[in-house]
Amino acid sequence: MTELPSSAKVVVVGGGIVGCSTAYHLGKLGVETLLIERDRLTSGSTWHAAGLVGQLRTSANITQLLGESVRIYKELEAETGLATGWKMNGGLRLACNKDRWTEVKRQATTARSFGLEMQLLTPKEAQDLWPLMSVDDVVGAAFLPTDGQANPSDITQALAKGARMAGVTIREQVSVEGVEIESGRVVAVVTNHGRVACEKLVICAGLWSRELGRMAGVNIPLTAVKHQYIVTEQIEGVTRGLPTLRDPDRLTYYKEEVGGLVMGGYEPNPLPWETPGGPPKDFSFSLLDEDWDHFSPIMELALGRVPALETAGVKQLINGPESFTPDGNFILGAAPETKGVYVGCGFNAFGIASGGGAGMALAEWVAKGEAPYDLWPVDIRRFGLNHRDETWVKTRTLEAYAKHYTMAWPSEEHDSGRPLRRSPLYDRLKAAGAVFGEKLGWERPNWFAGEGEDAHDRYSYGRPNWWGAVKREHEACRERAALFDQSSFAKFLMVGRDAEKALSWIAAADVAKPVGALTYTQMLNARGGVECDLTVGRLAEDRFYIVTGTGFATRDFDWISKNIPEDCDAHLVDVTASRAVLSLFGPRARDVLSAISPDDLSNAAFPFGTVREISVAGAPTLALRVTYVGELGWELHVPTEFAATVYEALTEAGRPHGLALAGYRAIETLRLEKGYRAWGAEIGPDHTPRMAGLGWAVKLKSETPFLGRAALVEQAGEPLPRLLAGFTVDDPDVILLGRETILRDGKRVGWLASGGFGHTIGRPIGYGYVRDPGGVDAQFVMSGDYQLDVAGALVPASVSLKPFVDPQATRPKL
Repeated sequence: MTELPSSAKVVVVGGGIVGCSTAYHLGKLGVETLLIERDRLTSGSTWHAAGLVGQLRTSANITQLLGESVRIYKELEAETGLATGWKMNGGLRLACNKDRWTEVKRQATTARSFGLEMQLLTPKEAQDLWPLMSVDDVVGAAFLPTDGQANPSDITQALAKGARMAGVTIREQVSVEGVEIESGRVVAVVTNHGRVACEKLVICAGLWSRELGRMAGVNIPLTAVKHQYIVTEQIEGVTRGLPTLRDPDRLTYYKEEVGGLVMGGYEPNPLPWETPGGPPKDFSFSLLDEDWDHFSPIMELALGRVPALETAGVKQLINGPESFTPDGNFILGAAPETKGVYVGCGFNAFGIASGGGAGMALAEWVAKGEAPYDLWPVDIRRFGLNHRDETWVKTRTLEAYAKHYTMAWPSEEHDSGRPLRRSPLYDRLKAAGAVFGEKLGWERPNWFAGEGEDAHDRYSYGRPNWWGAVKREHEACRERAALFDQSSFAKFLMVGRDAEKALSWIAAADVAKPVGALTYTQMLNARGGVECDLTVGRLAEDRFYIVTGTGFATRDFDWISKNIPEDCDAHLVDVTASRAVLSLFGPRARDVLSAISPDDLSNAAFPFGTVREISVAGAPTLALRVTYVGELGWELHVPTEFAATVYEALTEAGRPHGLALAGYRAIETLRLEKGYRAWGAEIGPDHTPRMAGLGWAVKLKSETPFLGRAALVEQAGEPLPRLLAGFTVDDPDVILLGRETILRDGKRVGWLASGGFGHTIGRPIGYGYVRDPGGVDAQFVMSGDYQLDVAGALVPASVSLKPFVDPQATRPKL
């Protein structure tokens, strides 16, 4: 019988590359760790993975994480004495049409922004690196020299040996039969070889993670999808140093293996692996039946690129299930439902590329209670209520899989699983021309098509078809009035005798204000980084109303609830569904609202930064005097059953004043002009309020202690490593999307976190951090001569630390 310790500080479940990497790094950190594997190491998805290791992603930090994988793989053989099969042979990516070439050039700019030197090549230069391919249809290519490939099983065994060397206990043939939870926290794992008490559980079980999550009360939204590739016999001309190759227009990828090729792809009609009760527990070192009928379209596309495949012998068609997720990003971090449970899974067939870095990040998260840096794109808290339904998750995941190699258009929306969550006004808005986007399952108007306009998104790397409509909505908000349905806002109540005390500790701004006060605040981590960015309204001595962004519903609820001091009588309640939100903004907003409300809405009676209960068309309405667009207005939080009545009254009262319906894309252009920060773009856990130009919102002058204060005080006398600045470009035809490289006096100093167009000023706008090892201040930022690298073209840019519209912020206070 396999002997297990009776307890371990951390139990890692899963002996694939991610589990072994996590255990390896936990061992390095000196954490007592037990890794258990239901069969043998690598017996799940790892052993049949293709093994390509690419680094570039759309997030700087995820790119950094994948770069960490490369660093680990380079050093692992020398450390453990076990071969890993790692080769830094570089990676090629082809472009076969004008739009794809624009995408690749922008990817090259992104790479340079993130410190990777991606080279742009002619078709002939690409063919010189990969002589077997035909390049008749190739427009251009990109080459990343530091990409490579590895042997998945060998790397995993090396990580396992390194883990053992660091004191980690590894046991195979141990399956989990249950997870014990007490008071919302994991306390033990029950296995077929006995019970192991633990403080923390790390689920790295690949295809089986969802079922293990259920045992621990945690939702892990992933789907098993069949993924196929061929392994050929030796092919003349295939050398050991041949780069990996990705040919997205033909949906295929290639790597060298023992003188032959591995070739696989991402078909537009993927097949889920559906088995009753989830993947079988005895599915180990196993494959699914070859499906040549399904693979043949991929094979035909590949033959057009690599003619030698037509006569090459095929050793095997590998058909292995892989775990994929609804957004194509893997899942990492502390589960919000159960304390002490962490997750690392759903790697979308790039687990080998991610494994080293993901294990490092997850181990630090487990050991220290927080991620080493902002990992929001892969954070498990990005999921919401819609991700609890397996059918919805499967439907969306198959769409994401099918888009793996399709064009990554700016502002592209998913189509599957819609509509799911709808505001009470959905049908009315749709009839008025609304073109909806989706976030966390919510249907949200992105823009409104006018008469004769196509009410569908037509994506482009130039100006998309909604550009003119958004301009109309933007101008209506600046000049008259606009009405936005923001019912999808996440809304919480903090209630209890100690609600003020709890929020005063969690919030960086002063929320200990009289009833009726509305406070914009950040919530910080111990390093002073911004974890939440939201609005708090005081409704009573023991009740606060908290409003945050749609996509942050799970994350912010988790952060706030977990940081309520244990000695406080304070409780957080999610009340999102109880109220619809109609946001009315613009110079004529008061005129519109006064026509249907008997309350005094004058600036003296209802000043900026306050919240009051008023009557709107007979509906009891919680009105927040606030703005995210830089104009006079209110967020009207209306009980759901009154939403239609209030909407109809507002639109009717607004007719004489030129009221327009407007969507989220107009909100984005308006907020960029005003310099309002967006969490997940310009601000996040790696940026302090000072770096983001938000120091004014922090209560450092008071003596009130709050989470993150000590770090801010310590940093107060130090130079800033970076400072957020706004940039504009004189040429209105330049398209700024974010991730464009910022050059100051010809030197790379950062990249844009966001980009768009300011319709009031008639110019493109972007925001990004200006960095310098010697420290950055306002004088440093404003004294430079700036350019932006936009898809390889250097464009002169102007810099500003003030908003581009109404820099003195007088308009919202009228």
